[in-house]
Amino acid sequence: MKSPVPTTPQHALLVTYYWPPSGGAGVQRCLKFVKHLPEFGVTPTVITVDEKQASYPVLDQTLLAEVPAVIKVIRTSTREPFEFYKKITGKKDIPFGGFANTGGESWKQKLFKFLRGNLFIPDPRVGWNRFAFAAAQKALAAQPVKAIVTSSPPHSTQLVGLKLKKKYGLRWIADMRDPWTDIYYYQDLNHTGLAQKLDAKYEREVLEQADAVVVVSEDMKRLFLNKSTNINPKKIHVIPNGYDEADFVHPSTPSSEEFIITYTGTLTEAYNVIGFFQAVCEVMTKNPLMRYKLRFVGKVSAEVRRQIEEAGLPLITEYIDYVPHDESIKYLMASTVLFMAIPDVENNRGILTGKLFEYMAANKPIICIGPVHGDADKILDECGAGRVFHYSGYDLMVDYLLQMTKNWKINHNLDLPIINYTQYSRRSLTEQLAKLING
Repeated sequence: MKSPVPTTPQHALLVTYYWPPSGGAGVQRCLKFVKHLPEFGVTPTVITVDEKQASYPVLDQTLLAEVPAVIKVIRTSTREPFEFYKKITGKKDIPFGGFANTGGESWKQKLFKFLRGNLFIPDPRVGWNRFAFAAAQKALAAQPVKAIVTSSPPHSTQLVGLKLKKKYGLRWIADMRDPWTDIYYYQDLNHTGLAQKLDAKYEREVLEQADAVVVVSEDMKRLFLNKSTNINPKKIHVIPNGYDEADFVHPSTPSSEEFIITYTGTLTEAYNVIGFFQAVCEVMTKNPLMRYKLRFVGKVSAEVRRQIEEAGLPLITEYIDYVPHDESIKYLMASTVLFMAIPDVENNRGILTGKLFEYMAANKPIICIGPVHGDADKILDECGAGRVFHYSGYDLMVDYLLQMTKNWKINHNLDLPIINYTQYSRRSLTEQLAKLING
């Protein structure tokens, strides 16, 4: 039964850098919030960056069709260092994490990483802030709002919310998908002591002055609560990522010819999955008549590709470059099992990507490499959707894969029975945000 919707529609201002036609995982959260908020009596106006000037690592034009026609989207100019970065280094792609994932760096890349960590605080997209703030002021003059929602990363976007809060005193909700100064690559940015203090000051101000803070996991809530004794624990709310029911209209089509293990998204050496590759190789050796396929849809680093070769898997491995979101769902539905990983880094227990919930919605068994007893492990166990193996849990991985192989020989369709994951639908999660907006 649907919750009652306010009789008088409320208006909200949502400030987000990532917005269609930006692709990748980061854009999904805000897009789905905006898609479902009108169902709960909230009409958002979106302030984002002009896609012609934006520094988006990937594009997905198909996502534009998901933006409701009633939603007003205001696009602004920006000034960022990425075009200069590409010209100087000769790199065509925008680095993820603001220069943080550029392994095998030249001296130019190292220089830019240092500049990123010390001149662009909190991040290189801070140059968008003045344009976003000016657009927000115009929007607020044209239409009073119940609340302002700022979503990050980039965490510089939260400074727009902080400035608006100070000027207008409006209800402000800071939505943060990732940690800030605890993000796993933070130490790689070579901050000076002064830069670290300034960044920590910004983080603390946002957490203290926002009326509500929304995070994606319980462990992330713990990290942020530790930043200041002036933060009321009751104002930090956990609204995880999720899946959109409308995305899962494709039938399940597992192959009867191959045991297909699919991974979607970005995979780098930070995920420490070499043990899983070795386990797959051993299982193949014990089942020489079986046909296995290891399929990656997205970006796989050169080092991970080398690990796959060293594990003896190049002949069964398929690499598919970034595809539109809808097409990535089709690959999930055509798989036997789904493989995911959580980076082997500090504070990884609270990492909950949208991928986890989309994997669950695909109704396939999930093999996750990551921290045992972390938030992802708890959710998979709660929903009966798969298992988490520690990075060093080689023997357990082998045993699990052998059992799945045995089951597949009996029935090529290993899809799970009905599992309890509907509480993670984007619609249900948006209802929680609507309640925060309405205060």
